[in-house]
Amino acid sequence: MTEFEFIYNFLVRQHDDDVLLGIGDDAAIVRPRAGHDLCFSSDMLVSGKHFFSDVAPEDIGHKVLAVNVSDMAAMGATPRWVLLSAAFPELDTLWLNKFCGTLFEQLSQYGISLIGGDTTKGNLTFNITIVGELPQGLALKRSGAKLGDDVWISGQVGMAAAALDGYLGKVVFPEAVWQECRQKYLRPVPRVALGRELLPLAHAAQDISDGLAQDLGHILKASGVGAELWADRVPILPALRDCAPVEQIRAWQLSGGDDYELLFTAPEAVRAQILAAGEASGTQLARIGKIIEGTKLRILDDAGGEIHLHKTGFDHFG
Repeated sequence: MTEFEFIYNFLVRQHDDDVLLGIGDDAAIVRPRAGHDLCFSSDMLVSGKHFFSDVAPEDIGHKVLAVNVSDMAAMGATPRWVLLSAAFPELDTLWLNKFCGTLFEQLSQYGISLIGGDTTKGNLTFNITIVGELPQGLALKRSGAKLGDDVWISGQVGMAAAALDGYLGKVVFPEAVWQECRQKYLRPVPRVALGRELLPLAHAAQDISDGLAQDLGHILKASGVGAELWADRVPILPALRDCAPVEQIRAWQLSGGDDYELLFTAPEAVRAQILAAGEASGTQLARIGKIIEGTKLRILDDAGGEIHLHKTGFDHFG
């Protein structure tokens, strides 16, 4: 199979009235809806760094899109278009059928069109540039947190980091726990509907990709504020608590990363609306901290004792 046979046989399969020129030319042309701003993001996934080389192509097809869609969710944006650039060691028809099948299922689920990209031969690597739409003048940014805000989180965190330790042979889980953690690691669920619900409510937001403590730190730095983070109120799969000491559980939750849940701040006055947004989007929410004066993050247990982490999150060059 040639490069161009792959492109036209596997990647050209969608129709979108807002795509004026799609795959097959030097560039794509899209027409955003009136009254909307465009929102751009890009993420790269490299074999051996972001996923193991023996991971199923269906799981890669899911995750390579999901982590990008999660960035749109964190902004409150509606994802619309993606460009996919990929390096493959070879063009294996069976592998590509499985990868593209899941990729296009996800694209359809979120109403996204693939409009271009690039392909080459090399170590398995994927880069997606995603474009979303936001109502003009509205966005969830890191820089909006205000004194007195509640700190909220969606879903359960720590399961993906636990799964990674399972893959690395550092811990052995009961089968049921392993399958739930593995699913969280391989197939994260972007909180797009929640992000849209939060647009008129939240002051600041971002998704958790590199670790809860580190990512909350990004919000604090951008907003010029501090925070208390109540470690024992951070949700986790209950059965996971029986699988490791509390220090390890906290490390998975607070610095593990790969959760792709939404972390956001909002004023106390909208607590009821926040919970309603969770219900409307089918998302578990928990209030896990408070924005305070200063610029530091204080991590506390339920007794008020301060917790000091060995590391706060993932660093590609660390």
